Amino acid sequence: MIPTTPAPVVVKDGIANPAPLGLCAFGMTTVLLNIHNAGFFELNTMILAMGIFYGGLAQVIAGIIEAKKNNTFGLTAFTSYGFFWLSLVGLMVMPKLGWGSKPTEGAMCAYLGIWGFFTFCLFFATLKLNRALQFVFASLTILFGLLVWGDATGSQSIKHLAGYEGIVCGLSAIYTGIAGVMNEVYGKEVLPVGTVK
Repeated sequence: MIPTTPAPVVVKDGIANPAPLGLCAFGMTTVLLNIHNAGFFELNTMILAMGIFYGGLAQVIAGIIEAKKNNTFGLTAFTSYGFFWLSLVGLMVMPKLGWGSKPTEGAMCAYLGIWGFFTFCLFFATLKLNRALQFVFASLTILFGLLVWGDATGSQSIKHLAGYEGIVCGLSAIYTGIAGVMNEVYGKEVLPVGTVK
């Protein structure tokens, strides 16, 4: 019998789908930060490095590729959240380098609140995409709301609740990203994402 090789994945426009990269980068970084928020370990360089290199740079790269694919939603979401992670690391590191003062709780509420509003707006675009993305963006909107509430009140229990909710949000993004890979590689729906009709 002659050995056969698996059929290559056909990419219609010659550019691979960057969405799984962006979703996994967002999801994995979100899970790790929120394990910290849930109180399991202290903020450390592992989270900061993920925020810079995977949550940050990988998502920006995914967004740029989405622009080449003429996907405005992917461009806007991935580049924005990539720079969110980079700016969040900047907020943590810059004061330690003497580049300005540490943001107050009020400033963090404004920062997280505007990102929550942005996410809420993008959620409405997901209503034309699929159920998995709807869940990611809905749960991310809730996460930002809980983080604002936690900073506004200083309540550790609310911050821990936000951490658990953030773990769910991050896992949903990882699932959606892996579903994109698996469904494309196998040429059929292996992991359902709830396609909108």
